Amino acid sequence: MIVVLVSLGSIPLCAQPKGFSRDQLVAAAREIMTTSRYCALITSDAQGRTNARTMDAFAPDEQMIVWLATNPRSRKVTEIRGNPRVTLYYFDRENQAYVTIHGTARLVNDRDEKARHWKEEWNAFYPNRNKDYLLIKVVPTRLEVVDTKKGIVGDAKSWRPPTVLFPKSK
Repeated sequence: MIVVLVSLGSIPLCAQPKGFSRDQLVAAAREIMTTSRYCALITSDAQGRTNARTMDAFAPDEQMIVWLATNPRSRKVTEIRGNPRVTLYYFDRENQAYVTIHGTARLVNDRDEKARHWKEEWNAFYPNRNKDYLLIKVVPTRLEVVDTKKGIVGDAKSWRPPTVLFPKSK
């Protein structure tokens, strides 16, 4: 029998978390989310199939709410209307870190919110902001975070990542 051992650095991927507080986990997640250029938005269609696409999200706000933009005629809008439960996934390859946000998406077409959540580099994608630009507001229900450089890793047996639960929004 041949046994192959693989090392991924000095921090074991399955070590027991060192009892990080909720605030520490949220802060680590916020850092990963802010430094990652893109995230994946994952939705489900009417047949239950999942669809993932790369998105240029805004940094999370104080409550870890994430804002994204899209064309109102996109497939993701149809899917969110049918099932508002979505997942956002951020990955930092360099630091062997990731964040998964499970949450509820809401489509927002408010002029003031659209003005607050605008990036000038989007002009080419949304030439008519009133007609072509719609916001997606993702309110988190659960956050999972792994950051091996900080020692925030999954359970040694189950590999379940450290998790933060959010109160249900009203």
